[in-house]
Amino acid sequence: MPQQVYKLLPETIETMKTYYMKTLQSPPQGAVFRAKTPNAVITAYKSGKVLFQGSDPEAEAEKWADGKQASPKKPKNNGKNNSFAPPETLLAGGHIGSDEAGTGDYFGPITTAAVFVKKNQIELLKELGVKDSKNLSDDSIRQTAQNILTLDIPYSLLVLRNEKYNKLQKRGWSQGKMKAILHHYAITNVKSKIDSSETEGILIDQFCEPAVYKRHIASENEQMHDRMFFMTKAESYSIAVAAASIIARTSFLKEMDHLSKIAGFTLPKGASGKVDQAAARIIKSRGQEELNNYAKTHFANTKKALNRQ
Repeated sequence: MPQQVYKLLPETIETMKTYYMKTLQSPPQGAVFRAKTPNAVITAYKSGKVLFQGSDPEAEAEKWADGKQASPKKPKNNGKNNSFAPPETLLAGGHIGSDEAGTGDYFGPITTAAVFVKKNQIELLKELGVKDSKNLSDDSIRQTAQNILTLDIPYSLLVLRNEKYNKLQKRGWSQGKMKAILHHYAITNVKSKIDSSETEGILIDQFCEPAVYKRHIASENEQMHDRMFFMTKAESYSIAVAAASIIARTSFLKEMDHLSKIAGFTLPKGASGKVDQAAARIIKSRGQEELNNYAKTHFANTKKALNRQ
């Protein structure tokens, strides 16, 4: 039976317990909770370890990727198990960084950005306020994105809107595969705009194991780029990934504004009870099929919204 194990933050586990409230089961000894969804059985332990086990554990695990336990130190490339960890020279030099937004949100698309930052632009971007987007308000993110785009910085932004997302999901694509393909093409686009000798490598904010990433893109007849590295919480260490995160997040916010305008009311972010209420409102006024234009309909929120009818 397929399974994935993650070390998640305590606050993330508490959020998960609330999110899976209607699917909770009796937890085993030492567990905070156990829940069962169509994709997987999720068991969270007091140690912070969370086990996703079932037909499609990745589909559930990826909803909580942003809550992974951050490493207090930069990982070092000290063995074959760490062969995709970036050398510290990469973070201080010119490199391409990529990140995405919207993966854990029921409403809205997945937006993915890749950015190339030269070594001599790193300090300037820091002065402009570029840092981990999770530490910025939405207004600050929008303003910082404008500042980034005034500079001569090659970037690529891809948006996977809900209609296409849902079609791919029904064809058997996991969210992980969608993200891998988006990152791959965003990076490819940026590479086409620069001289390869200008960059020391490529860094992805890690959302899956490198071998899984490689398998995802290989299924679409694509190959990994040379000098490619993976790192969890990369936006905290790489200015290029931080810039990509800000651009991706700004695009997601704009897409949410657009969808809210079409819906006639503000669509909430995330996957909380407020999201269930908003989905139920759309179903009641426009019909269930219309959700495909607004939401990632395989999320559990759809079933919860239907139960409200």
